[in-house]
Amino acid sequence: MFKLEIKSGSKKIRYDKFSICIRYFLEDKKLKASLDNFERVSKTVLTELQRKNFFSKEISEIRVPRQTGKPDELLLAKITVDTKFTVDFFRNHLAGFIQSIEKEEIKSLHIFIPDYNLFKKHFDDQEYFYQTFIEGVCLGNYQFTSYKSDKIIPKNLEVYFYADNEKILKSAISTAQNIMSAVEFTKNLQNEPATVLTPDEMSKRIKKQMAKDGIRVKIFNEKNIEKMKMGGLSAVGIGSANPPRLIQIEYHGLRKNLNRKKTCKKHVALVGKGVTFDSGGISIKPYQDMWEMKADMSGAAVVAGAILAAARTKLKINITGILPVAENMLSGSSMKPGDIITTFSGKTIEVDNTDAEGRIILADALAYACEKKPDIVLDLATLTGACVVALGEFTAGIFTKDDELSRILLQLGNKTHEKTWQLPMWDIYHVLNKSEVADVKNVGGKWGGAITAAKFLENFVDPQIPWAHIDIAGPAMPNGNTNYSKKYMTGFGVRLIYEYIKKMSCSP
Repeated sequence: MFKLEIKSGSKKIRYDKFSICIRYFLEDKKLKASLDNFERVSKTVLTELQRKNFFSKEISEIRVPRQTGKPDELLLAKITVDTKFTVDFFRNHLAGFIQSIEKEEIKSLHIFIPDYNLFKKHFDDQEYFYQTFIEGVCLGNYQFTSYKSDKIIPKNLEVYFYADNEKILKSAISTAQNIMSAVEFTKNLQNEPATVLTPDEMSKRIKKQMAKDGIRVKIFNEKNIEKMKMGGLSAVGIGSANPPRLIQIEYHGLRKNLNRKKTCKKHVALVGKGVTFDSGGISIKPYQDMWEMKADMSGAAVVAGAILAAARTKLKINITGILPVAENMLSGSSMKPGDIITTFSGKTIEVDNTDAEGRIILADALAYACEKKPDIVLDLATLTGACVVALGEFTAGIFTKDDELSRILLQLGNKTHEKTWQLPMWDIYHVLNKSEVADVKNVGGKWGGAITAAKFLENFVDPQIPWAHIDIAGPAMPNGNTNYSKKYMTGFGVRLIYEYIKKMSCSP
């Protein structure tokens, strides 16, 4: 892990001792000419073997140590822009590279961003193209080592980026660093042990961090929650020695007298599931991979991170974040199958399975968020294993009846490489959640579990307010999708939701 200092490189390049330079080459008919020109301009002479390896179809990059002159080493990487090329290429490549040099004595890294025009059709704009390079370095550098006995002292690493448009590059560096610091905050919450990150501790950490950025946070304790008649949140948290919390975050980025674009929104509500540990309760989970349930609060962490990023980039929009936070544990006082819960909206839930607790706390939170009269409501949750069965570990499920909202989220999923896919929300699924003794039951049977969970939530959302549920159960957890998602909880959703907020905002 490095202590990064990211800078925009000047036209007059100065390489320090122990430096590496990264250059990208388009793998096309002009590849040989491009390499010849680079050797001439940089006064570099590759050996016959190095050239042979570079032109090999089986090798995508070579590292070239230099005996004399600076930089000390070159990394020459080839890019094939074909149907397999994605917007994540540079982000993923640099994340992998920064990890590969972790134990090396490197003092400075010089990254030359290739001509935007060569990749224009794949990216929304030039700034976002530049942004992916900075994000790659930051994401690849992340580690969670707080509990290692051998304390790691990060080594200093200066990272210089060079691009055709220095003004846009500087803006991209600022934006990327603000977003990446928010992603890091989210991932730190996700990766904490559940014995440390109790509902109360999570509330305090979020409030402390938000205060530094001038964001208002109100925390409701278990007595407040009971007075508010949030029976769902109370019922899920009642079996734990660590009582539940409701966190309300308010970011006000929009002035009342601002001349708004016709398409921009004044107020977005974000709701995030915050189960700090999910044992399953009385309907206890199997032991395999139960450790991952420390991250069943990922939806809440992602919402906090997205609001933090919006504040740090000063987006012109108002955001309300509602985070129901609880621990689903076993005890003599735990919620039981067969219980009937009265929620904040007044609707009742029959508990068929105590391991379907996330939707119960979201029922309260969604109804409460709708009372704030936002233009749009989005909720994020590691809600169902069924969504992982349907879409795998790499993709989040989108559930909404608003086709335009779905289209935007799918588009932004492709832009950020935080992939999403829409599943049906037909009303025929409502019958599966039918209860004979309450308004609704909390599980809908064996099949289509991700859909029936979303249809359950729909009962607690104002039908006049556009709403989407995003199930991040798969991509929130460590997976092999990218170089930056292998080892730790991933922070999936922060970049996606940030881009959505930005698109909906009144910012230029």
